[in-house]
Amino acid sequence: MASADGRLIVTFNGEIYNYQALREKLLAQGRVFRSNSDTEVLLHLYALKGPEMVHELRGMFAFAIWDEWERILFLARDPYGIKPLYYCDDGWTFRFASQVKALLAGGGVSRDRDPAGDVGFHLFGHVPEPFTTHRAISSLPAGSTLIVDRVGARAPERYHSIAQVYQDAESRATLRGASATEPEEFREALLDSVRHHLVADVPVGAFLSSGIDSSSLVGLMRDAGQRDIQTVTLSFAEFVGMPEDEAPLAAEIARTYGTRHTTRRIDEAEFESDLPRILAAMDQPSIDGINTWFVAKAARELGLKVAISGLGGDELFGGYPSFHDIPNWVRLLGFPSRAPLVGRLARIASQQITGMFGASPKAAGMLEYGGGYAGAYLLRRGLFMPWELSEVLPRDVAKEGLRRLAPLALIERELTPRPSLPAACVSALESALYMKNQLLRDTDWASMAHSIEVRTPLVDATLLRRVAEIVAATGQAPNKLSLADAPSRALPPGVKGRPKTGFVTPIATWQTHGALGVRRRGDAATGDKGPWARAWADVIWKGAEEACRAA
Repeated sequence: MASADGRLIVTFNGEIYNYQALREKLLAQGRVFRSNSDTEVLLHLYALKGPEMVHELRGMFAFAIWDEWERILFLARDPYGIKPLYYCDDGWTFRFASQVKALLAGGGVSRDRDPAGDVGFHLFGHVPEPFTTHRAISSLPAGSTLIVDRVGARAPERYHSIAQVYQDAESRATLRGASATEPEEFREALLDSVRHHLVADVPVGAFLSSGIDSSSLVGLMRDAGQRDIQTVTLSFAEFVGMPEDEAPLAAEIARTYGTRHTTRRIDEAEFESDLPRILAAMDQPSIDGINTWFVAKAARELGLKVAISGLGGDELFGGYPSFHDIPNWVRLLGFPSRAPLVGRLARIASQQITGMFGASPKAAGMLEYGGGYAGAYLLRRGLFMPWELSEVLPRDVAKEGLRRLAPLALIERELTPRPSLPAACVSALESALYMKNQLLRDTDWASMAHSIEVRTPLVDATLLRRVAEIVAATGQAPNKLSLADAPSRALPPGVKGRPKTGFVTPIATWQTHGALGVRRRGDAATGDKGPWARAWADVIWKGAEEACRAA
């Protein structure tokens, strides 16, 4: 879209949820609009405020604005990185797109692999930004802007940091302890986010699991005034009658809130049939995203174009085991880990022992890595450990990739500045690493492949700030009950007491059956990611390489 005077041109992917309020303010300042779109709001806002405009925006976005008069290109990405934005700058031409594959397909971009991307995938199960699988292509970091002018591309500038939000809240807070108003404060903040995420010109449905996150959001959708709600739940043939089956409790939740509900059953045959398309749609390799692929597919079959997801609840409300494990490891191992040589020698000595007894390879690194937040996070979330990489990658690639990636420094950057509350530290890490680089990225490609727009009310910078303020004022970390108690109509009793299973798929079972034809690599359990994840990584890695060659 171009401005009326032809000066500014914008290309935009995403949604600005507060665009109506921004439009009213701009109209009051004399700006003349030719449409009712959020895209035109971006043009007027940039004309008035330039790069500072990003502080006014609430939404998910990746956009570029070209200033024809000043010959400046301005790029921006939303605070959490919900929408992707990649670029390549060879010194002569600056290219940008929403997919790495688009940049490759456009030609003129080196296809040389980046060892940091290769190592990142094997360490984490995804490629952490700003790296990609190609050395010439970078991801614009979440919450960052970038300017290209006559001189060339400047370095990205960060305007939002999750850790900074928590620390700012702590510095402003006057400790008051928990109070009767706390539940209502959470409810108001959550309801405000849901209302903003329901702004649309088409019906907004919901992905409904049997967990607290999506269930609470459906309840809050009713509280926000939406009465006709289409919900969809995935059920896998292998899980019927097992605790992992979401369908029975999800149906009860749907009855509680009076939704039009559909349960979509997935079996191994459909997975095998869809797998080539899944790998083709996956822009950057990831061991996740299968669940979103199928629930988005089901939503598309129902005629939905927009759906609410509960993604982000675990990161904001302490739903992962990491919120307990990481602070405990840091507390217990902090002193011994200050002698890095001792930790390294202990790891080398214990590697063979842990392998012989089938123990997790992570156990060997506890003394070396477990005493700091960055190392403990790597142990908790890692797929392969750094000392295992030479077994799964060429030795020179592993060495160079570790040097370029610097995984501990990469993790530590997301804790700078560091909040004082341990739960805030873990929240910042889980949100800025696992959620951003894997869950959000996978949600984007898997849903957009079916032309479904997924909205995430629990991944919202305004909500984060309000939750951080409550946490700082009370000195207590939030938990899932803060979310579960938010809807005015209570959740069914079975939801709150149900053990956490996550949004899982039976890939491990399918691999055991040999349907994927993959070799199980390694026998040791790897924390959250067992041997199936390592074998699944083989499938993804081969598929990503084929997709790269085809682009």
